[in-house]
Amino acid sequence: MKRVTGIGGIFFKCKDPEKMNQWYKTHLGLDTSPYGTKIEWQQEADAKEKGYTLWSPFPDKTKYFEPSTKDFMINFRVENLEALVTELKKEGVTILDEIEASEYGKFVHILDIEGNKVELWEP
Repeated sequence: MKRVTGIGGIFFKCKDPEKMNQWYKTHLGLDTSPYGTKIEWQQEADAKEKGYTLWSPFPDKTKYFEPSTKDFMINFRVENLEALVTELKKEGVTILDEIEASEYGKFVHILDIEGNKVELWEP
């Protein structure tokens, strides 16, 4: 019997949910409501090709989430990382590092308004 088929949601505590919704709407384009957002997607090049969401536990001593002090990090899949980073810089968003390319795609890290580290990924 199949049990887990994907990630159904990401839930986290924050000081001001309304401001957080607005920040993610403004800077990352999420279509937010008072309840958050629902993200639906398919591979554009081939709708039959499966995309994936990675679930990955980290050791409790990891420094990968720093400078955030939270016990989580969200990874968002994006289409054009270079263009997005350019726009985010114009908007005053904190960019933590340079875009890094690997066998899995391109990555960069930003901070949201409460200091949560967010990973942006272009496959």
